[in-house]
Amino acid sequence: MTPEQRYLFDVMGYLHLRQAIQGAELMAAQEAADTYINSTQDKLPSGFDSSGKHLPNGFAFAKPLEALTLHPASWPIIKELTNNRPQLARGTMIADRFGVPEGGEALRLHCAREDYGRDRNCFENRNGKIYCDDFVVFPYLTDVHPGDGGLLVIPGSHKAEFDRPSTLFNNGTPDDVNDIPEGVVNITPKAGDIVIISELLSHGALPWKPRDRYRCILTLRYRPQNRGESRVPAEVRERLSPETLELISHADLSHTKEIVKKDVIELT
Repeated sequence: MTPEQRYLFDVMGYLHLRQAIQGAELMAAQEAADTYINSTQDKLPSGFDSSGKHLPNGFAFAKPLEALTLHPASWPIIKELTNNRPQLARGTMIADRFGVPEGGEALRLHCAREDYGRDRNCFENRNGKIYCDDFVVFPYLTDVHPGDGGLLVIPGSHKAEFDRPSTLFNNGTPDDVNDIPEGVVNITPKAGDIVIISELLSHGALPWKPRDRYRCILTLRYRPQNRGESRVPAEVRERLSPETLELISHADLSHTKEIVKKDVIELT
């Protein structure tokens, strides 16, 4: 991580990497995502489902999407946050659109501390670097404009020492893009941006407003490699490159994965 990234992530609990994915790389990922989203269930391989807002195993649908799990813009950050012991626990795709289950609905504010307990996750300074044992990388494949809706965060809440009162922020579920409560930020990335958040950061989502386009992002969940087996199913693993299989693999903390030794990784 750069000193600027480290400071901003430490203070705010999230990073917004602008124009991280560009050109042909972005176009290929967009085309792959569109294919998944618009395919009927009978056309999809086992382990994939396009019927709802949350499309399982979206990162594994095609190689341009799989490559985003090890993207050069986010890979150094992933390595630092896991102390060079990374594991991709799972990776889905979100396609916010009307006419599908959960499409256009608000997502309540939540975080790992509130959902699972105050001692569940870790965010700390280890020898001048940040260690965060549960975080999410969101590569954005479509534009989000102010007023559209989408991701909400409460900057700095990853370090909160007090429980959030349930009555705050419209009882925890802001649902009006024109009336976002003070202290809550609506992040509006462009296609090719990457947003990274700690799971300790309180976050949610406004209802998606546009009816003529959707919000498409990957949701890539990372943690240290000793935290258990990845939730990627066996039939999906058969589609993955060796580098990604190593990324999702469980390992003891004494083990250093070969991919960690590289700054830029190309899938084979």
